[in-house]
Amino acid sequence: MNQEDVDKIIAEAVAESKNESHKKWHKAKSSSHNVITTRRILNWVFMVGFVAAVAIYFLLPEQRMLFFSIGFGAIAIKLVEFCLRFMF
Repeated sequence: MNQEDVDKIIAEAVAESKNESHKKWHKAKSSSHNVITTRRILNWVFMVGFVAAVAIYFLLPEQRMLFFSIGFGAIAIKLVEFCLRFMF
């Protein structure tokens, strides 16, 4: 076996390894477009809810029930998004 054959085998092995590694870490590209869009929307709704809860906590400290309602609602939405990430 000469040097050219060894270099060719190594190059093929490296290319195959990169391809497998890419598939392993980039599963989202194989998911359907609807699931990705839904996850993005849920993530934005969570962020808006979180910011609203923090604002209510500091601006309206006497409204604890409103703070907890919006905060736990935002967390529930994030949990749904989290579950969608691993289901599809």
